[in-house]
Amino acid sequence: MILPNYINGQWCTSIATEYLDVLNPATAEILAKVPLSPASEVNQATEAAAEAFVSWRRTPPTERVQYLFKLKYLLEENLEDLARTITTECGKTLAESKGEMQRAIENVEVACGIPMMMQGTNLEDIARGIDEMMIRQPLGVAAVIAPFNFPGMIPFWFMPYALACGNTYIVKPSEKVPLTMQKIFQLLEKTGLPKGVINLVNGAKEAVDAILDHPKIRAISFVGSTPVAKYIYGRAAANGKRVQCQGGAKNPLIVLPDADLEMTTRIAADSAFGCAGQRCLAASIAVTVGQARHTFTEAMTETAKKRVVGNGLDQGVEMGPVITTQSKARIEDLIQKGSDEGATVLVDGRNSKISGYENGNFVRPTILQNVDPAGEIARTEIFGPVLSLIHLETIEQAIALVNSGQYGNMACLFTTSGAAARKFRYEAEAGNIGINIGVAAPMAFFPFSGWKESFFGDLHGQSNHAVEFFTQTKVVVERWPKDWSRQF
Repeated sequence: MILPNYINGQWCTSIATEYLDVLNPATAEILAKVPLSPASEVNQATEAAAEAFVSWRRTPPTERVQYLFKLKYLLEENLEDLARTITTECGKTLAESKGEMQRAIENVEVACGIPMMMQGTNLEDIARGIDEMMIRQPLGVAAVIAPFNFPGMIPFWFMPYALACGNTYIVKPSEKVPLTMQKIFQLLEKTGLPKGVINLVNGAKEAVDAILDHPKIRAISFVGSTPVAKYIYGRAAANGKRVQCQGGAKNPLIVLPDADLEMTTRIAADSAFGCAGQRCLAASIAVTVGQARHTFTEAMTETAKKRVVGNGLDQGVEMGPVITTQSKARIEDLIQKGSDEGATVLVDGRNSKISGYENGNFVRPTILQNVDPAGEIARTEIFGPVLSLIHLETIEQAIALVNSGQYGNMACLFTTSGAAARKFRYEAEAGNIGINIGVAAPMAFFPFSGWKESFFGDLHGQSNHAVEFFTQTKVVVERWPKDWSRQF
């Protein structure tokens, strides 16, 4: 099956001459072929969106959100099917895929509040006979360049807000996992959205560059690795566009001696090994402070060994495969790099074979002890189920280690001390902070933050940041004749 694009309210066969296989990472089965659409098809989608914007921006927000209400119900009715598609093409467990879609739905729910969230300000008589107001207006055409690891959720950090604010939209899904967005667009079509308001273009770098360069695309959202985020941010900003780019991460968990051991171990394991470590909020480093070194290391080692790995559709499986054979090889090479740098491989997940799924891209949970804080393994985003252990003596040293890193996506502290928690949340240099939380993912009514080389831009996805990003403010100063009342 060759996947179509969705442009101007119609499913279209791409004129692409190149295609990629979409593979099930647990079985290596070919699920479909995705076209690498040329720039001309991005241009076609953009022109359709620009034409639709003329009337869509004039549609009252209270009417625009009715389409989102319909979408919410359709997503809920089809959640099981969408989750199975995510697991099949992405590899995560069915429970993880269901949780992903619940987060997508939360964003639709928040975006339905746009009539209130878009409100401006109004001041009468700022001077005699003069009123002043600030109003919000949509930008025009916007686009998302989405990653592979959350094919259902991440576009919803942006898309529902853009539409509710009166913009028209283009989605470019990851060429590794395009099937989920195909099904979501089938649901979007059922909402009755006017043609051209929402468009889907499959593709790779040529399609991305066309999005970055098209003069009618006013705003771009991206989630992915830091090198690509820098490229997209630089090229799009040079073309005068608004840009928000979520980059890579190297998320540390700090474990103090007073932490609840059972809770901490369970949460840390879910953070490090959930979604096979392929998420921007996965724990990558655990910094044990003082006596926590011995208790946490032992408990975490046992937990990692027991984690059930397999096809995410199978009952009882706690962790699925990584996305590609190339990712598997890269992760295993980095594990070896850590060993070469002097780390001890306490739990080795390399060369994993799962019975019945011998062709799958499986890497079991891996733990490296005594990792050099200055080494490559401690600085590189692995994007796999690998947890590095670093041991320090004070919370001050741990915070200094957090703040020395190039990334600033998330940092978490495990403790029963309120004073330590307050110190950490104040001093740690990261955009998302967790206290006794392993994945500090903000709810949809909070922005998804990120600092340093984990984010490029000013306004993040979700909530009021999304409203700010997808609207421009206009200040109006009005003077009316002094004798205006005599006209009536």
